[in-house]
Amino acid sequence: MTLIDQLDYPFDTVPLPGAVHPVAPGVSWVRMPLPFALDHINMWVLDDGDAITIVDTGFGMDEVRDHWKAILARDGRPISRVVVTHCHPDHVGMAAWLTENGGAPVCMTQGEFLGAHALWNQLPGYSVPDMIAQFRRHGLDATRLEALERRGNGYRRGVPALPSSFHRLFDSDRIEIGGREWLVIAGFGHSPEHASLYCDELGLLISGDMLLPRISTNVSVFAATPHDDPLNWFLESLDRLRALPHDTLVLPSHGKPFRGIEARIDQLQTHHRERCDMLLAALDTPRSAGELLPVLFDRELDTHQVLFAMGEAIAHLNYLAETRQVKRRTDPHGTIRFERNA
Repeated sequence: MTLIDQLDYPFDTVPLPGAVHPVAPGVSWVRMPLPFALDHINMWVLDDGDAITIVDTGFGMDEVRDHWKAILARDGRPISRVVVTHCHPDHVGMAAWLTENGGAPVCMTQGEFLGAHALWNQLPGYSVPDMIAQFRRHGLDATRLEALERRGNGYRRGVPALPSSFHRLFDSDRIEIGGREWLVIAGFGHSPEHASLYCDELGLLISGDMLLPRISTNVSVFAATPHDDPLNWFLESLDRLRALPHDTLVLPSHGKPFRGIEARIDQLQTHHRERCDMLLAALDTPRSAGELLPVLFDRELDTHQVLFAMGEAIAHLNYLAETRQVKRRTDPHGTIRFERNA
Protein backbone atom coordinates (compact mmCIF):
# COMPACT_ATOMS: atom_id res chain seq x y z
CA MET A 1 0.00 0.00 0.00
CA THR A 2 1.36 3.44 -0.93
CA LEU A 3 1.14 6.38 1.43
CA ILE A 4 -1.40 7.97 -0.93
CA ASP A 5 -3.61 4.87 -0.45
CA GLN A 6 -3.49 5.46 3.31
CA LEU A 7 -5.57 8.62 2.93
CA ASP A 8 -9.28 8.44 3.68
CA TYR A 9 -11.64 10.46 1.48
CA PRO A 10 -15.01 10.73 3.25
CA PHE A 11 -16.82 12.38 0.31
CA ASP A 12 -17.38 10.36 -2.85
CA THR A 13 -18.53 13.28 -4.99
CA VAL A 14 -17.43 16.87 -5.46
CA PRO A 15 -19.79 19.86 -5.65
CA LEU A 16 -20.65 21.23 -9.08
CA PRO A 17 -19.50 24.81 -9.75
CA GLY A 18 -21.87 27.15 -7.95
CA ALA A 19 -23.18 24.45 -5.60
CA VAL A 20 -22.65 24.41 -1.83
CA HIS A 21 -21.89 21.05 -0.18
CA PRO A 22 -21.91 20.71 3.66
CA VAL A 23 -18.82 18.97 5.08
CA ALA A 24 -19.27 19.69 8.81
CA PRO A 25 -21.63 21.68 11.05
CA GLY A 26 -21.50 25.25 9.76
CA VAL A 27 -18.90 24.50 7.07
CA SER A 28 -19.71 24.13 3.36
CA TRP A 29 -17.56 23.28 0.35
CA VAL A 30 -17.63 25.36 -2.85
CA ARG A 31 -15.67 24.32 -5.95
CA MET A 32 -14.91 26.73 -8.80
CA PRO A 33 -13.19 26.30 -12.20
CA LEU A 34 -9.64 27.36 -13.10
CA PRO A 35 -8.38 27.98 -16.66
CA PHE A 36 -5.32 25.72 -16.27
CA ALA A 37 -4.35 22.06 -16.28
CA LEU A 38 -5.17 22.27 -12.56
CA ASP A 39 -8.83 22.92 -13.31
CA HIS A 40 -10.45 23.71 -9.97
CA ILE A 41 -10.10 25.38 -6.58
CA ASN A 42 -11.98 24.59 -3.38
CA MET A 43 -13.33 27.36 -1.19
CA TRP A 44 -15.23 27.27 2.08
CA VAL A 45 -18.34 29.05 3.35
CA LEU A 46 -18.63 29.21 7.14
CA ASP A 47 -21.84 30.01 9.02
CA ASP A 48 -21.35 33.16 11.08
CA GLY A 49 -24.74 33.65 12.69
CA ASP A 50 -26.66 36.17 10.62
CA ALA A 51 -23.82 36.32 8.08
CA ILE A 52 -21.27 34.10 6.34
CA THR A 53 -17.49 34.03 6.25
CA ILE A 54 -15.85 33.06 2.96
CA VAL A 55 -12.40 31.43 2.93
CA ASP A 56 -10.65 32.03 -0.41
CA THR A 57 -12.38 33.58 -3.40
CA GLY A 58 -11.50 32.04 -6.77
CA PHE A 59 -9.83 33.16 -9.99
CA GLY A 60 -10.99 36.54 -11.28
CA MET A 61 -13.17 35.62 -14.25
CA ASP A 62 -16.82 36.08 -15.21
CA GLU A 63 -17.81 32.45 -14.66
CA VAL A 64 -16.58 32.52 -11.07
CA ARG A 65 -18.33 35.84 -10.42
CA ASP A 66 -21.61 34.42 -11.73
CA HIS A 67 -21.33 31.38 -9.49
CA TRP A 68 -20.72 33.56 -6.44
CA LYS A 69 -23.73 35.73 -7.33
CA ALA A 70 -25.93 32.63 -7.41
CA ILE A 71 -24.53 31.29 -4.11
CA LEU A 72 -24.97 34.60 -2.32
CA ALA A 73 -28.48 35.10 -3.69
CA ARG A 74 -29.58 31.64 -2.51
CA ASP A 75 -28.08 32.12 0.95
CA GLY A 76 -29.40 35.64 1.42
CA ARG A 77 -27.04 36.54 4.26
CA PRO A 78 -24.36 39.23 4.04
CA ILE A 79 -20.63 38.48 4.11
CA SER A 80 -19.07 39.20 7.51
CA ARG A 81 -15.49 38.73 6.33
CA VAL A 82 -13.41 37.20 3.56
CA VAL A 83 -10.36 35.23 4.69
CA VAL A 84 -7.62 34.83 2.07
CA THR A 85 -5.13 32.05 2.76
CA HIS A 86 -2.55 33.50 0.39
CA CYS A 87 -1.87 35.85 -2.51
CA HIS A 88 -2.10 33.54 -5.53
CA PRO A 89 -4.76 34.52 -8.09
CA ASP A 90 -7.08 31.57 -7.50
CA HIS A 91 -7.29 32.52 -3.82
CA VAL A 92 -7.37 36.32 -3.84
CA GLY A 93 -8.76 36.95 -7.35
CA MET A 94 -12.34 37.78 -6.34
CA ALA A 95 -11.64 39.25 -2.88
CA ALA A 96 -12.03 42.90 -3.91
CA TRP A 97 -15.28 42.18 -5.76
CA LEU A 98 -16.79 40.15 -2.91
CA THR A 99 -16.18 42.94 -0.40
CA GLU A 100 -16.67 46.08 -2.51
CA ASN A 101 -20.37 46.63 -1.69
CA GLY A 102 -21.00 45.29 1.81
CA GLY A 103 -17.85 46.63 3.40
CA ALA A 104 -16.74 43.27 4.80
CA PRO A 105 -13.04 43.19 5.68
CA VAL A 106 -10.49 41.07 3.84
CA CYS A 107 -8.49 39.13 6.41
CA MET A 108 -4.99 37.96 5.48
CA THR A 109 -1.42 38.11 6.69
CA GLN A 110 0.71 41.12 5.90
CA GLY A 111 3.13 39.01 3.87
CA GLU A 112 0.32 37.90 1.57
CA PHE A 113 -1.24 41.36 1.26
CA LEU A 114 2.08 42.96 0.33
CA GLY A 115 3.03 40.00 -1.88
CA ALA A 116 -0.18 40.38 -3.84
CA HIS A 117 0.43 44.09 -4.40
CA ALA A 118 4.06 43.47 -5.38
CA LEU A 119 3.00 40.99 -8.07
CA TRP A 120 0.02 43.03 -9.27
CA ASN A 121 2.04 46.27 -9.49
CA GLN A 122 5.16 44.52 -10.84
CA LEU A 123 7.46 45.90 -8.17
CA PRO A 124 11.21 45.26 -8.43
CA GLY A 125 12.04 41.61 -7.86
CA TYR A 126 8.42 40.58 -8.56
CA SER A 127 8.09 41.78 -12.15
CA VAL A 128 8.10 39.78 -15.36
CA PRO A 129 11.39 41.37 -16.56
CA ASP A 130 13.08 40.45 -13.27
CA MET A 131 11.71 36.91 -13.46
CA ILE A 132 12.98 36.58 -17.05
CA ALA A 133 16.42 37.83 -16.00
CA GLN A 134 16.50 35.35 -13.09
CA PHE A 135 15.55 32.41 -15.34
CA ARG A 136 18.11 33.49 -17.93
CA ARG A 137 20.83 33.44 -15.26
CA HIS A 138 19.67 29.95 -14.35
CA GLY A 139 20.08 28.69 -17.90
CA LEU A 140 16.51 28.60 -19.28
CA ASP A 141 16.58 28.42 -23.07
CA ALA A 142 15.72 31.41 -25.29
CA THR A 143 12.52 29.89 -26.71
CA ARG A 144 10.96 29.42 -23.29
CA LEU A 145 12.17 32.82 -22.11
CA GLU A 146 10.49 34.46 -25.09
CA ALA A 147 7.24 32.59 -24.39
CA LEU A 148 7.26 33.78 -20.78
CA GLU A 149 7.93 37.33 -21.93
CA ARG A 150 4.98 37.20 -24.36
CA ARG A 151 2.77 35.85 -21.58
CA GLY A 152 3.33 39.06 -19.65
CA ASN A 153 1.78 39.74 -16.27
CA GLY A 154 -0.46 36.69 -15.88
CA TYR A 155 -1.16 37.70 -12.28
CA ARG A 156 -3.41 40.57 -13.28
CA ARG A 157 -5.47 38.33 -15.54
CA GLY A 158 -6.55 36.37 -12.49
CA VAL A 159 -6.79 39.35 -10.13
CA PRO A 160 -8.77 42.18 -11.74
CA ALA A 161 -8.42 44.30 -8.58
CA LEU A 162 -6.95 44.04 -5.11
CA PRO A 163 -8.30 45.34 -1.81
CA SER A 164 -6.53 48.50 -0.68
CA SER A 165 -6.87 47.69 3.01
CA PHE A 166 -7.05 44.52 5.10
CA HIS A 167 -7.45 43.08 8.58
CA ARG A 168 -4.06 41.65 9.47
CA LEU A 169 -3.78 38.05 10.59
CA PHE A 170 -0.89 36.79 12.69
CA ASP A 171 0.29 33.26 13.36
CA SER A 172 -1.56 31.82 16.39
CA ASP A 173 -4.41 34.34 16.13
CA ARG A 174 -7.77 32.90 17.16
CA ILE A 175 -10.79 33.97 15.13
CA GLU A 176 -14.36 33.43 16.31
CA ILE A 177 -16.68 32.45 13.47
CA GLY A 178 -20.23 31.38 14.25
CA GLY A 179 -19.38 30.73 17.92
CA ARG A 180 -16.43 28.47 17.05
CA GLU A 181 -12.75 29.29 17.41
CA TRP A 182 -10.38 28.96 14.45
CA LEU A 183 -6.61 29.00 14.97
CA VAL A 184 -4.41 30.72 12.36
CA ILE A 185 -1.39 28.59 11.43
CA ALA A 186 1.17 30.43 9.32
CA GLY A 187 3.12 28.42 6.74
CA PHE A 188 6.03 29.34 4.51
CA GLY A 189 7.66 28.23 1.29
CA HIS A 190 4.66 28.19 -1.06
CA SER A 191 3.87 31.87 -0.56
CA PRO A 192 5.14 34.67 1.69
CA GLU A 193 3.03 34.03 4.83
CA HIS A 194 0.29 31.50 4.10
CA ALA A 195 -2.57 31.26 6.65
CA SER A 196 -4.26 27.92 7.30
CA LEU A 197 -7.21 27.71 9.72
CA TYR A 198 -7.75 24.96 12.31
CA CYS A 199 -10.91 24.38 14.36
CA ASP A 200 -10.31 21.98 17.23
CA GLU A 201 -14.02 21.72 18.07
CA LEU A 202 -14.80 20.44 14.56
CA GLY A 203 -11.50 18.64 13.98
CA LEU A 204 -11.02 20.55 10.72
CA LEU A 205 -7.99 22.09 9.01
CA ILE A 206 -8.59 24.47 6.10
CA SER A 207 -5.13 23.88 4.69
CA GLY A 208 -5.16 26.16 1.64
CA ASP A 209 -2.25 25.07 -0.56
CA MET A 210 0.04 24.01 2.30
CA LEU A 211 -1.27 20.44 2.34
CA LEU A 212 -2.83 18.90 -0.77
CA PRO A 213 -3.86 15.25 -1.11
CA ARG A 214 -2.62 14.25 -4.56
CA ILE A 215 -0.31 16.94 -5.95
CA SER A 216 2.75 18.51 -4.37
CA THR A 217 2.57 22.17 -3.44
CA ASN A 218 4.73 24.38 -5.63
CA VAL A 219 7.78 25.85 -3.88
CA SER A 220 9.53 28.61 -5.82
CA VAL A 221 12.22 31.27 -5.50
CA PHE A 222 11.48 34.90 -6.41
CA ALA A 223 13.98 37.13 -8.19
CA ALA A 224 13.79 39.56 -5.26
CA THR A 225 15.39 36.98 -2.94
CA PRO A 226 17.44 34.73 -5.23
CA HIS A 227 19.18 32.76 -2.45
CA ASP A 228 16.09 31.99 -0.38
CA ASP A 229 15.54 28.44 0.84
CA PRO A 230 11.73 28.07 0.58
CA LEU A 231 11.89 24.27 0.44
CA ASN A 232 13.32 24.16 3.97
CA TRP A 233 10.64 26.59 5.16
CA PHE A 234 7.95 24.45 3.55
CA LEU A 235 9.22 21.24 5.17
CA GLU A 236 9.40 22.94 8.57
CA SER A 237 5.83 24.21 8.09
CA LEU A 238 4.66 20.66 7.38
CA ASP A 239 6.21 19.54 10.67
CA ARG A 240 3.98 22.05 12.46
CA LEU A 241 0.88 20.60 10.79
CA ARG A 242 1.99 17.09 11.77
CA ALA A 243 1.28 18.03 15.40
CA LEU A 244 -2.47 18.25 14.72
CA PRO A 245 -4.65 15.28 15.76
CA HIS A 246 -4.32 12.30 13.42
CA ASP A 247 -8.07 12.22 12.66
CA THR A 248 -8.17 15.86 11.51
CA LEU A 249 -10.27 16.33 8.38
CA VAL A 250 -8.14 18.35 5.96
CA LEU A 251 -10.00 20.73 3.64
CA PRO A 252 -7.49 21.43 0.85
CA SER A 253 -7.66 24.00 -1.93
CA HIS A 254 -7.27 21.33 -4.63
CA GLY A 255 -8.49 17.74 -4.56
CA LYS A 256 -10.94 16.17 -2.10
CA PRO A 257 -11.11 16.59 1.68
CA PHE A 258 -9.16 13.82 3.38
CA ARG A 259 -7.97 12.28 6.62
CA GLY A 260 -4.46 10.93 7.06
CA ILE A 261 -2.46 14.07 7.76
CA GLU A 262 0.67 12.23 8.95
CA ALA A 263 0.72 9.85 5.99
CA ARG A 264 0.40 12.73 3.54
CA ILE A 265 3.18 14.71 5.21
CA ASP A 266 5.41 11.61 5.11
CA GLN A 267 4.67 11.24 1.39
CA LEU A 268 5.48 14.88 0.66
CA GLN A 269 8.73 14.80 2.61
CA THR A 270 9.73 11.61 0.76
CA HIS A 271 8.82 13.26 -2.55
CA HIS A 272 11.13 16.22 -1.92
CA ARG A 273 13.99 13.97 -0.73
CA GLU A 274 13.66 11.96 -3.91
CA ARG A 275 13.74 15.09 -6.07
CA CYS A 276 16.88 16.26 -4.31
CA ASP A 277 18.45 12.83 -4.89
CA MET A 278 17.54 13.02 -8.58
CA LEU A 279 19.29 16.37 -8.88
CA LEU A 280 22.36 15.16 -7.03
CA ALA A 281 22.61 12.12 -9.31
CA ALA A 282 22.42 14.41 -12.36
CA LEU A 283 25.17 16.74 -11.13
CA ASP A 284 28.12 14.63 -12.22
CA THR A 285 29.04 17.79 -14.16
CA PRO A 286 28.01 21.38 -13.31
CA ARG A 287 24.52 22.11 -14.65
CA SER A 288 22.00 24.94 -14.47
CA ALA A 289 18.40 24.79 -13.28
CA GLY A 290 17.24 25.19 -16.89
CA GLU A 291 19.34 22.21 -17.97
CA LEU A 292 17.94 20.15 -15.09
CA LEU A 293 14.23 20.67 -15.89
CA PRO A 294 13.99 17.32 -17.77
CA VAL A 295 15.41 15.57 -14.70
CA LEU A 296 12.56 16.82 -12.51
CA PHE A 297 9.77 16.95 -15.10
CA ASP A 298 9.58 14.07 -17.57
CA ARG A 299 6.72 15.58 -19.58
CA GLU A 300 6.08 18.47 -21.94
CA LEU A 301 5.54 21.71 -20.03
CA ASP A 302 3.36 24.57 -21.23
CA THR A 303 4.47 28.15 -20.60
CA HIS A 304 2.45 28.45 -17.39
CA GLN A 305 4.00 25.24 -16.08
CA VAL A 306 7.53 26.32 -17.04
CA LEU A 307 7.20 29.28 -14.67
CA PHE A 308 6.48 26.99 -11.72
CA ALA A 309 8.93 24.31 -12.84
CA MET A 310 11.84 26.76 -12.93
CA GLY A 311 10.92 28.18 -9.54
CA GLU A 312 10.77 24.64 -8.15
CA ALA A 313 14.09 23.59 -9.67
CA ILE A 314 15.85 26.64 -8.26
CA ALA A 315 14.25 26.04 -4.84
CA HIS A 316 15.55 22.48 -4.67
CA LEU A 317 19.01 23.51 -5.82
CA ASN A 318 19.10 26.33 -3.26
CA TYR A 319 18.13 23.79 -0.58
CA LEU A 320 21.00 21.53 -1.64
CA ALA A 321 23.35 24.52 -1.56
CA GLU A 322 22.16 25.56 1.92
CA THR A 323 22.70 22.00 3.19
CA ARG A 324 26.19 22.04 1.60
CA GLN A 325 25.47 19.18 -0.77
CA VAL A 326 26.18 21.29 -3.86
CA LYS A 327 28.14 24.42 -4.73
CA ARG A 328 26.76 27.35 -6.70
CA ARG A 329 29.05 28.74 -9.43
CA THR A 330 28.61 31.53 -11.97
CA ASP A 331 30.36 30.94 -15.31
CA PRO A 332 31.99 33.70 -17.43
CA HIS A 333 28.70 34.20 -19.32
CA GLY A 334 26.79 34.87 -16.12
CA THR A 335 24.99 31.50 -16.01
CA ILE A 336 24.52 29.98 -12.57
CA ARG A 337 25.47 26.31 -12.39
CA PHE A 338 25.49 23.85 -9.53
CA GLU A 339 28.02 21.10 -8.89
CA ARG A 340 27.98 18.25 -6.42
CA ASN A 341 30.30 18.55 -3.46
CA ALA A 342 32.90 15.81 -3.19
